[in-house]
This record gives sequence, C-alpha cells and structure tokens, in this order.
Amino acid sequence: MLEIQRSVHVGTRARDRARALAFCELLGFKTHSDTGFEKGHPVIMEHPCGVVINILGPSDQRDGPNGLAVPPRRLGPRQRPPFGDAHRWRRLAGMPSPSFPEPPPAIDPTPIAHVDAAAARLHDKRAEWLTVDVPERVRILERLLADTRAEAEAWVATMCKLKGIDPESALCGEEWLSGPAATVRNIRLLIENLRENGQRRPPSVSTRPSGQKVVRVLPDGVRDKLLFGGFTADVWIEPGKEATQGRIYREPKGEPKLALVLGAGNISSIPPMDVLYKLFAEDEVVILKMNPVNEVVGPHLEKAFATLIERGFLSIVYGGADVGAHLASHDQVDTLHVTGSNRTYDAIVWGGDPQEQERRKAANDPINTRPFTAELGAVTPILVIPGDWNEKQLLFQARHVAAMVAHNGSFNCNAGKVLVTAKGWNLRERFLKAVHEAMGRTPPRKAYYPGAADRYQAFLDNYPQAVALGEDGPDIVPWTAIPDVPPEQGQYALSNEAFCGVLAEVALEATTPAEMLQAGVHFANERCFGTLSCCMLIDERTQKQHATELDAAIEGLHYGGIGINAWPGMIYAFCSTTWGAFPGHPPTDISSGTGVVHNTFLLDHPQKSVVRSAFVPPMTPAYFADHATLKALGKGLVEMEAKPGAGALLGLAWAGMRG
Repeated sequence: MLEIQRSVHVGTRARDRARALAFCELLGFKTHSDTGFEKGHPVIMEHPCGVVINILGPSDQRDGPNGLAVPPRRLGPRQRPPFGDAHRWRRLAGMPSPSFPEPPPAIDPTPIAHVDAAAARLHDKRAEWLTVDVPERVRILERLLADTRAEAEAWVATMCKLKGIDPESALCGEEWLSGPAATVRNIRLLIENLRENGQRRPPSVSTRPSGQKVVRVLPDGVRDKLLFGGFTADVWIEPGKEATQGRIYREPKGEPKLALVLGAGNISSIPPMDVLYKLFAEDEVVILKMNPVNEVVGPHLEKAFATLIERGFLSIVYGGADVGAHLASHDQVDTLHVTGSNRTYDAIVWGGDPQEQERRKAANDPINTRPFTAELGAVTPILVIPGDWNEKQLLFQARHVAAMVAHNGSFNCNAGKVLVTAKGWNLRERFLKAVHEAMGRTPPRKAYYPGAADRYQAFLDNYPQAVALGEDGPDIVPWTAIPDVPPEQGQYALSNEAFCGVLAEVALEATTPAEMLQAGVHFANERCFGTLSCCMLIDERTQKQHATELDAAIEGLHYGGIGINAWPGMIYAFCSTTWGAFPGHPPTDISSGTGVVHNTFLLDHPQKSVVRSAFVPPMTPAYFADHATLKALGKGLVEMEAKPGAGALLGLAWAGMRG
C-alpha cells in the first residue's frame, strides 16, 4: 500500500504514455488533465493526499515548452497568503515561481516650475500649430514614423524589463505589438489620410434599413488583406448623421488650444496615440503627463516624437497625482484627456472628496469645467452563443478566452472579465473545463500594476468559490476563475473592473442561439459596468441560421467596441477603428468615458466600431499568449508598417504562419 507522508510535486518523463499512466493509477493517482503529451506538455495527475505528478514526453521532444502545470485550487476569502509570501504560496501551488528582473529606475518628477514653463511655451505655440498646413503636417508625421521605428528596439527592451518579460522570449512580441507597432500603424494611417486632406475615401459606406450609416474601414487595400486576413472592421455612425470626415481640415480654424493628456500606465502606445489624436484630429498642442507606472517609456517617446517637441507643439512631463492635479487646473490648459479610471475623472471634475463629489453632482456644480474626453475602462463581457461546436472549435475558443484574460497580465481595460454562457447549452460544462485548462497552461505574469494583490483579494473575499488555475508567488496574481456568479444587478464581479487575472463565469437562462442573443444583449447592457468593449463568440453556421437575430444583437449592444469572434483589443490596435465608450455618458455618470481616439479616417460622428473574424482562423491570432513566433511577428509588423516592402511582408507572413 502506498503511504505518502507529505504533499510534494513530482515531474517525470516517460516514453510510453499508456504504461506510465497505468502505473500511476495503480498507486492511486487520477488524471486531472492532459495538456498535450505528444507535443511535450504534461499529463497532470493528482493523488487524494495532494501529491501532483506531471508526466512529460521524452526529453528529445522539443515542440513545446515542456512546462509543469498544477491543477486548480479552490480558494476562499482571505485564503491567499500575503502578496510576496513566496514560501507558503509556492507550497500551495506545488511549483517554484519564476523570478523577475528588477524594473528600470523611476524617473524624477518634473519640478513644478519646469511644468509651468512647458505649459507657457506650448500656450504660446497654440496659434502657430493652426497655421501648419497639411503638407507640412505630413512631413512631420513622416519624421515621427522614422524616429519611432529607430527607437522601437530600446522602447521594447525597457517595457519588457518593467513587466518582467524575457526580451529574448516569444512573449516579448506582446510589447512590440502593443507599443511601437500600434504607434507606427497609427502614424502611417494618418499620413495616408492627410495626403488626401483628412478625407481619404474609406473602402465602403453602406446604409442600414434604419438609415444608419456604416463605414467599412478594414481591410483597406492589399496590405491590410495580407496582414489581417479574415478580419473586417466597420465604424457605425451615430443615427441621423452622415459619414463626414476631417472636420478640422474642411472648416475654418477654431480657437487655438492646449490639451493636457494624462497618460495611461498599462499599454505603452496609449500616450503617444492619444497625443497624435489631439494634434492631428482635434488641432490642439499637447502637454503629456506620463503615468508613474510606465513613465520609463517617456524618454523613448521623447526621442520618437522629437520633431514635435523641438518645434514646441508637444512637451512630456513626469510626476504623480500632484503634477496631474496642478496641470488639470492650470490657467493655460484649455482641454483635458485621460485614459485611466473613472475615479480619476471624477476627482478632476467633481473634487477629491467623495461627499463633495456627491454634493456637486447633485447640484451640477463641477470644480473643473474644461472640455474633457476620457477612456475609462469597463467590465468586458464575453458572450458565448450556443452552437454545435466540434472539438477543434471548442478547444480553440477555450484558448481564445484564456488569451483575452492573459494579455498584458490582464492589466487591460478591454481584458475579458465575464464569461457568459447559456445554461441550457449542452457543451457548457465541457467548454468551461477547457477554458480552465487553457488558463492553467498559461504561464504566469508579473503583477507589475500597483494594487493588483489588493484587487485580487477583494474578489476572493466576495467569492469563496473562486478557483486558482495557475501559479502564484512573489509578484504574481494567479489566473483565477469565479464559477456561478449570479447575473444580478450590483454583483461585485460585474460592477468592479478587476485589473488582474480574474474571470467571472455567469450562466443565463437560455438554451437556443436566439434566446442567448437576446438575453446576452440585455445582460451586457444592464448588468456589466461600462460601455467600452464586449466580445461575442458565435460559429459561422449559427451566424447563418440566426442572421437576423445576430444583426439585431449587434445593433442593440451599447458598446463603443464590439468584437465578433475577435478580442476587442484588435479594435484598439487597428487604429482605423474608433476607440472609446458608447456615446451618451453625462459627466455626472461618466462610466467608460466620452469621446474617441485613433479613428484615422477622421470620421466626425462615430457611434461604435465592430470587428469580425473567422470562428477558427487559419493562423493563431497575434494576441494569443501561446503564439510561438510573437516576437518575430511584432518586429516584422513594425517594419511592414514603417517601411513596406516584399521582404518585410514575406518575413511577417512566415512569422504568422509559424505562430
């Protein structure tokens, strides 16, 4: 009889899978999951006493990472150890935690006197920017494109160090794509549009039966078709409005303005792309205040955007909330833009004290009356429409959900946060199990964003049924599922943006696709906080069979970004789409914000953007955490966007096919 005195974690290799499993079963082990023995991934087995064994293929199998994994652990309130308590939590997880490099040193805050001097210089340059004609603006953008490309390698290296990513790993490509690649694409698309005076003709404009205009913005030309095969993107125009473009390039110039941009701390392309929109879409010079979380990218932006800085149309400053508050109320600042939290917006507009905010909102008496655009995040739902999925489709969509959670460590305003399924779907339990397995296989990320441990603990306190699916340890928050969250108004997981690797699971009273489409739209609109982004997973057969109901669902979703079989992060990355909340939030209830950015066709009246992809595309999407050639793909996309050519295209295609 096998007698084990204490719980340990064992990893072993075997040449014969069947014999190895049979032997372990004789010892009392039961198979927890098979993550791909033939590809070098482990078969995970667990003994009732708590021992976990991982059986891997022979050591000459190098198709996969041969990483060890652990079965999920059910957690209760306050069961998680203090953040950084490595010894106990490693023992609970059953495996060692990775070590992360030291982040780059912080940047000293800009002295207030220097901040004031920068604001004064920009204020004096406001009128001059309005006199810079379109050909000169194109030349400025061309210089930005070349300088951003030149700075890309150093930019990415700094961000990898900040986020604990090995710069030689495939995952490094995530920083290439979400940093310089998105920025150079934005610049290139602005160049193309301004060459046609801000009114470049989009691929198509259609009219819905209701009269609402829909503008197809992607694919736009051969390059888009080759780079983003299978994706389409549309911008829906506000009902009753025409699809007009480039107001500032076809109407008389308005008053000169200085904009304060409060940069986001998570994705490094957000600050420069917000700057681009203020300058080239809204005709305002910019003072950019970097977020302390990722301020280390600031010096790289100073080099990439040196042309604008040298000419006095942009200044970059550093510091915390005190510098931001000083600038937000500065006499020489005319408009504001922030990507961040609705709490930041409320503090600027209504005051820092909650009681003061409540009183001022009731009286409609803001302390800051400047025009203010904002992108403020959301609790992003993933609506799963039931269908007769085969095993390949089911496993792919499980990886897809895991990817939407894991990208950038889940420190994204568009990260998948609520997985919504139909209670009567016959594949529901199988799919949820596959999602858990996919999340469990996903390597952990450094929890670089401040407050992650506290936010995670708050979810555990509210949901004792939470299940940790991956590793934890110093500077790590584990990927975690929260089963059986009631679809009720005010639920903590539906009202609070986690900004860490938590995925709530909700089941709606529905069985058929038609029932789920209707119930899912109501749930997303009425139960989930925010209107920034949502996702829908629906196979092609179901789309054809329920085309009318699907169209009504897309029309009925009150979200600024909707992904159909696509992570809404692609709406951010395409740049020709608009990025921002569904219009209509008043300052007293700002929700996900107001206004849009990106929008490189400079559409005057956008309502929302809708991106579609194949249910199972031929190539692994670039945002998948297990993309094998992500670094090559990211570097290749920078080259292709900045300096297109046959060589760059072939290299990019090769990287994409091998992913």
